[in-house]
Amino acid sequence: MSLVPRLGSGIPLVARTQEMRRLRAAFARAERGAASAVLVAGDAGVGKTRLLTALGEHTGSCGALVLSGRCIDVRDGGLPYLPFAEALEPLGSAADPVVAAAVGGRPALRRLLPQGGAPEPAGAGAGAHGQVATGAREGMRRSQPEQDLGQLQLFDAVLGVLTEIARDRPVVLLVEDLHWADSSTRNLLSFLLSRLRTQRLLVVASYREEDVHRRHPLRGLLSELVRLATVERLELAPFGPADARVFVTALAEEPLGEDLVAEIAERSEGNPFFVEELLASGADCADLPAGLAEVLLARLERFPAETRRVLRVVSVAGEGVSHAALAEVAGVGEAELDEAVREAVQHHVLVIEDGFYVFRHALLQEAVYGDLLPGERTRMHAGYAARIQAHPQGRGHDAKLAFHSLESRDFGTALPASLRAMYEAEKLGAPGAALRQVEQALSIWDAVPEEDRPDGYDEVTLLTEASFFSGTSGEPERAVAYARSATEALPPETPPGTAAQVWRRYSEALLALEGSLDEATAAIERAWRLLENEGPSADRAWVLASRAGFLRLVDRPEEALESALAAVADARSARSAGAEASALVTLGTLADSAGNAGQARERLAEAERKARGAGALNVELRAMYFLALSYLDQAETEPALKHFTRGVARAEESGLIWGSYGLELRVQLLSLRYVSGDWPADDGAARAGRGVSSAVAARILAIWVLFLVARGRFDEAAALLPELRRQWSADLQIALSAGDAAIELAAWRGDHAGAVRITEELAAWLEKNEPWLLSGIRATALGMPSVVALATEARARGDHSAAEGFVRTGRRLLDHGRRCAADGAPRSGTLGPEGRAWLVRLEAAASGLEGPADPALWAEAAEAYSYGAVYEQALCRWHEASALLAVGRPGAAAALEAAHAVAVKLGAVPLRDAVRDLARRARVELAGAGPAVPPVRTSPLTGREQDVLERVALGRTNRQVGEELYISEKTVSVHLSRVMAKLGASRRAEAVAIAYDRGLLTTPAE
Repeated sequence: MSLVPRLGSGIPLVARTQEMRRLRAAFARAERGAASAVLVAGDAGVGKTRLLTALGEHTGSCGALVLSGRCIDVRDGGLPYLPFAEALEPLGSAADPVVAAAVGGRPALRRLLPQGGAPEPAGAGAGAHGQVATGAREGMRRSQPEQDLGQLQLFDAVLGVLTEIARDRPVVLLVEDLHWADSSTRNLLSFLLSRLRTQRLLVVASYREEDVHRRHPLRGLLSELVRLATVERLELAPFGPADARVFVTALAEEPLGEDLVAEIAERSEGNPFFVEELLASGADCADLPAGLAEVLLARLERFPAETRRVLRVVSVAGEGVSHAALAEVAGVGEAELDEAVREAVQHHVLVIEDGFYVFRHALLQEAVYGDLLPGERTRMHAGYAARIQAHPQGRGHDAKLAFHSLESRDFGTALPASLRAMYEAEKLGAPGAALRQVEQALSIWDAVPEEDRPDGYDEVTLLTEASFFSGTSGEPERAVAYARSATEALPPETPPGTAAQVWRRYSEALLALEGSLDEATAAIERAWRLLENEGPSADRAWVLASRAGFLRLVDRPEEALESALAAVADARSARSAGAEASALVTLGTLADSAGNAGQARERLAEAERKARGAGALNVELRAMYFLALSYLDQAETEPALKHFTRGVARAEESGLIWGSYGLELRVQLLSLRYVSGDWPADDGAARAGRGVSSAVAARILAIWVLFLVARGRFDEAAALLPELRRQWSADLQIALSAGDAAIELAAWRGDHAGAVRITEELAAWLEKNEPWLLSGIRATALGMPSVVALATEARARGDHSAAEGFVRTGRRLLDHGRRCAADGAPRSGTLGPEGRAWLVRLEAAASGLEGPADPALWAEAAEAYSYGAVYEQALCRWHEASALLAVGRPGAAAALEAAHAVAVKLGAVPLRDAVRDLARRARVELAGAGPAVPPVRTSPLTGREQDVLERVALGRTNRQVGEELYISEKTVSVHLSRVMAKLGASRRAEAVAIAYDRGLLTTPAE
């Protein structure tokens, strides 16, 4: 019988396995007669009650008597023995004879048990609470020796009753919120814990660490208790970042975006109660919930007014505050400030980090700041701004000045400070911070008189900067919006060079969006027309270089070459190394397209060096990307991996990992790791940055879902695919990767009709949006085995019309793949090793449309992937083994062994299980997979006879059984005859029924 109520909320106990393990271990010791106690410490809302409730449910299910009580926050001394009275109250009415006998023999317990106390006086609390209060008043009328004797008798009675009940079954006593315990409760707890010996008793008590300050009466007791050999302390810390995200996801009533999950986990700092309140506040969880704010602020109401004022000043800083700054802004004397801060620190409201005062929890800072009156908020911000101006020092000075000036409505100071902070953030590789600063400057631009604005800036300049930083922060849609606004805001008198750069920025921003190439090309042509008749200059060189890149993209290589060479000449004349590097990148890509990989790599390496020397980070990343792509196109996997890894490291170092080429480098590296078998150990590789657009995040997830499918994490993959399907039109690569993953997921799940449907949908989508793309070969190759499976199943059941329909579908997909190979446009001009491998794989799969597949074609496909595509090669080896077994040729064992080794190494569970199943049916022993023949059982049937009977039970014909087990139809008939003879059956159906009755079959027949 458990006396602990279940959690009404049903919220899962997430990520507390280690803590629960320690508590369960303590209970296990108590069951063996080694009594112990655990003191659970943790902040408010961290999950102490949930943990103790879970322990109560576990121990109750193990047969223990679970008793629970809690202290309450009552001023002026509290209620004596309240948690023990609440915990022991069920014993007074328990029907259990052991409990009744233990209680009845101890009259001292009448002070705690309701039925033993005096009649409840009017106005007293109900139940145990009222009895305890009555006992306390009666005790005050006794002399001190009588009180001491009565208390000792009560303590002995409580220990005695628990000890006696524990002889019959373990007892678990749960006491919550010790920080509110009165002195009597603390004394009784100390008495119990100091006398734990061989009782089958576990005592678990919880308290709020943050409330037990230096002068708290519980503090001294705790230090004494933890010295006892039978007492241990368990600190319940907030969730770490990963566990917090898991908790947020588990708690949410509907799926949340990754950004929102991360934001709630971060703001809550892993506190489960804060998570619940933030989720309850609404869809975006932007504002601090009123209920949570009240709970947080209630803690501060007990502090003196001077302490509360100091806390308000700290909240305005938004970061750590030095003592000197706090004294100046708060305007209080040193002595008063010391006392106020000491009070806040001792009560764990403020902590000291590196010599600065900060709130222990950011949400408490939010609550205090939100409670400020408008006037005092403005004055305090102005005070911080004045101090920053008087003491300019340290990194982030301008950002702090901009923040406080803006909040105090001093826009004339905030505007230049924001612009200086923008450039500082750019130098630090923080484009997101730079974007926030320039957006802040834009928001107050019109509020600052023209004569007070910084020289050299106008609205067009700010919009262009905002576009650039949006793009490098992974928000291409905002980059386009800002760049378009900049073109619309251009004054008629703008110099041609300046206007051309604005239009060039617009064209490059558009390039990041799918389906905007025509508009982007028109924008760069407009930029070129502005400078076409001008002399050589850096502006002209940059426009020519960008124009060359666009001309290459629209398949006008001669004009692209002419423009790139002109850009190099202009750049050298104007000494613009960045523009020259940009043109060299285009020259390198043109050389690659012409089949001259050596020249391409030389030019791309030169472009990288020049761009780095000029500080042109985006050009440098573009050069690194195309250099790595040059090796990838030729299936030179190792150098490609090396260069993509270099590029990603440089993008992270420069803060441009979510810019156009930073993203492309990361996506290509993750894709290449999938192909080469260098699979990440955790999910961190798929995590998008905070604030990036959904389309950018989808680029990464579309690759990652391939890993999920290949590893057998089907439910996770299935949950991501619908959202990725909605993002197909946002980026072609999302459609390709997510579509491929969806085909493979359906195929591994045995949903071949679904796999074929997705393949046809993807092929049709590609024909409409990007006809005869080379990636169409891969899509049709992935879907073809499912077409073959459907055709084979239709023929096996005698449905020749359906089989012919599936064959026609297969022929249509085969034609699509062949046309993609013939009419596609490889960057190098000819179909590379990867494309050829997928084409051979498509042909190998299609060879099984009307009969057994050709093992030689599957072997050829496997060999074609030997350039480094280890997972795809293993898949082909599995198909090769199946084809060899189907036609009775040797060599299947070697192919299966090769596929199995790769699947085990990668953790590719579906492939591993498929290989093992095939090996078992073919009686092939695989290293590390256990015996192919099932272990000896108490059964008259041999392993092969059991295999045959299992398939007959599923309704298979003798021919189908033979095909699955790679034996002839005649051999199946022989095995089945032996089975019927051994089981005494005259028909196959009777043999199946007898096998079920005798427990030889456990899987229900279909």
